[in-house]
Amino acid sequence: MRVLLVEDDEPVAESLRRGLLRYGFEVEWVTTGTAALGVGTPYDLVLLDLGLPDTDGLDVCRALRRRGDVPIIVISARSDETDRVVGLEIGADDYVSKPFGVREVIARIRAVLRRARPAVEPQGPQAYGARLTIDRKAARVRLDGAEVALTPKEYDLLAFLTEEPGALMSREQIMEAVWDANWFGPTKTLDVHVAALRRKFAGAVAIETVRGVGFRLVLDPAPADSA
Repeated sequence: MRVLLVEDDEPVAESLRRGLLRYGFEVEWVTTGTAALGVGTPYDLVLLDLGLPDTDGLDVCRALRRRGDVPIIVISARSDETDRVVGLEIGADDYVSKPFGVREVIARIRAVLRRARPAVEPQGPQAYGARLTIDRKAARVRLDGAEVALTPKEYDLLAFLTEEPGALMSREQIMEAVWDANWFGPTKTLDVHVAALRRKFAGAVAIETVRGVGFRLVLDPAPADSA
């Protein structure tokens, strides 16, 4: 997922860039409206500051919207209601006022992307490797054809990790997706649930620990794999 970040305040931009990278986004950072309109590589979402040094961010928003329907989230120190209304009326999908937390911005991004690209629900059980099937509509999991009893959070965790088998998911990503976007407590509960899934699906999936980062789910691991 590629984000175009248009922000001339370097500390703000660096904080956002680091946060976005931590959550798995790719970031292209530019500091002016002219540079934003000149970006040639495709991107999936725009984070747009209004107080740019060369032009008003509202004009950039208007120009980007004329080009297509890429989601745009305005980030600005302007908290006046008029600016909010104008920004939304000319095509912004959301408006975040400074100061803000990175978690808030991530939550807004995910909400905007869900609205822009609603997920298509699978119509039946989906196979993950040779032994595991998940019926997401019924929230049921089977191993070698037999249903496996899971707690609600065990199911949510397995469903999340199987969305992208092999992808490295950070602890922050998992806690936000499976528990709560505003979770600030210890993540020990995540380790407990990972251990439970490892026991219940040994041989069918492996959940590898990447120390200091998070976890990666592997389908049909080799017998020697002890992750």
